[in-house]
Amino acid sequence: MKPYCKNIPRKMLPALGINLIVLFCMTELCLAERLAVSAKKANMRSGPGNQFEVLWEVEQYHPFEVVTKKGEWLRVRDYENDEAWVHQSLLQKIDAVITSKDKCNIRSAPNGNADILFTTEKGIPFKVIARQGQWVQVEHSDGDKGWAHQSLMW
Repeated sequence: MKPYCKNIPRKMLPALGINLIVLFCMTELCLAERLAVSAKKANMRSGPGNQFEVLWEVEQYHPFEVVTKKGEWLRVRDYENDEAWVHQSLLQKIDAVITSKDKCNIRSAPNGNADILFTTEKGIPFKVIARQGQWVQVEHSDGDKGWAHQSLMW
């Protein structure tokens, strides 16, 4: 059997291997598109179809990273690294964040001395309205708005 890479000098094979690995990793990064739930609620399923079990339900603006696609279904990963399937019609390219800490103060202005408008628990999704330095202006699906430090968000 003849070697497949007979025209490539042996000393170039390690570099070729590294280039292929980098290309593969870049392809994976391209799949890590970030989308958010655009509907009021979305069922997260165990497989790519309505016949699969509903594992949990999420609310509007819940952000996800896309892991893979099968037809019109997307396998997505959330801020806790949980994965499930959701129909692509329920997600859009929305700038969204989710609280990743137990207690998150939502403030009236983008600074730590501003009045606290409300406090949220971990796992509350928001649409991003604006960004200013290390601060994110957010809006919940119920209309509540305020500023949060980006270290509290995913």
